[in-house]
Parts: sequence; C-alpha cells; structure tokens
Amino acid sequence: MLFEAKPEIDIHEQSPIALAFVGDGVFEVLVRARLVERTRLVPNRLHAAAVKFVSAKGQYAALEVIAPLLDEAEQAVVRRGKNSTKATVAKHATPQEYRASTALESLFGWLYLQNRGARIEELFDVIWNALAPGFALQAE
Repeated sequence: MLFEAKPEIDIHEQSPIALAFVGDGVFEVLVRARLVERTRLVPNRLHAAAVKFVSAKGQYAALEVIAPLLDEAEQAVVRRGKNSTKATVAKHATPQEYRASTALESLFGWLYLQNRGARIEELFDVIWNALAPGFALQAE
C-alpha cells in the first residue's frame, strides 16, 4: 500500500461520509495507477477512462460486482454508506447510483484505515477484471 494509515480515532466512530472522503482518494489512485500500468492511453483519454470508473455510475457498477464477495463487516459498512445522507446528488446519476458510490467509497476508506491493503487490491482486481473490458480501454 502506498501509505500506512495510523488513525488516532476509532474508525468505527467515523461517519460513512468521512470514510467515503478517504475511500474516494484510494479508489481514484487505484484506477489511475491501473490505467497507466495496463494501457497506452494519452492523457486526455486517461482522464476519460478514469471517469468511467470513478463516476457514480461506474462505482455503482463496481459495487454490484463485488457485493457477493463481501463479508458481514464489509456489508455493514456498505449499508451505512448507502444510508448516509449528503446534501447534494450527482448531476448525471440517479439517487440509487449516488448512494451506491458513497457506499463503495466508504468501504474502500474503511479498509484503507484498517491497513487492509491486500483486501483492497483483491476487491479492486475483481472490479477491474469485470468492468475494464466493457469500458473499451484502448488507445485511439
């Protein structure tokens, strides 16, 4: 893992939105790194490809892919993330997609703050293998 988290506050006391704040960054770094490692896209295409993964719609699809693989504790984090309230909703996403994206980000933030990098990589590999082919990630 890039950095080891050393939380001073029990992560179980953190709101799902705070976990999503961390998870958003974790997920985006994973997507960007994987795109650079596995494609020959030019910078503007890299950005467009990354958006397919980190958008609410992309994260909704990602959560659907990994949901059957989650243990009880991870499912609880996802439920908390879906049930958290935000003042805004993404312009190009349904409320269901937006809640699911917050849930996925919460999960990745929660795992990161527990230093569970291997689990993050395991789940991200499943997401990548399921979604990348459908996103047509080749250079143009």
